[in-house]
Amino acid sequence: MRAAVCLCLLLSAAAVSAQSSNVCPSLPADSGLQWQEQARADFVLCKASTGDGREVLSLMLTARDPNLPLSRPLRQEKGLFAGESLYWYQPDLGGQQPPGYETRRITVVKFDKNRYAQIALYAGDAKELGALQSLTQGMNLTPTAVAAGR
Repeated sequence: MRAAVCLCLLLSAAAVSAQSSNVCPSLPADSGLQWQEQARADFVLCKASTGDGREVLSLMLTARDPNLPLSRPLRQEKGLFAGESLYWYQPDLGGQQPPGYETRRITVVKFDKNRYAQIALYAGDAKELGALQSLTQGMNLTPTAVAAGR
């Protein structure tokens, strides 16, 4: 019994720790999104999900160029991320266009010396797409802000 209580407390602490990210940039409190973070030796993957568990944003931070081919015919909106200009692209799915394809976006940004961000958006509609693009535009990725959870 005592071991089961200790195990439950440890699992609860791990769940709280997983919700409070030390590497992913903070999300606005009113966004309704929560990060799930996966840190590896050479990259950090931050996935933002809605309250019902639907993933709407994926952010990979790495020191290596992801070398993701972004096709000019799939270029969509202009934007910003970490102070750098970018273009959003529809993902190249080999000609397939599954439901929701119109509001999916992807981009890669070099935002500092040897620092890259690969961002994917999985919006449910055009309004949510605009909101997610605005959200990513406002993210602060300076090392001090990320370390402080801002």
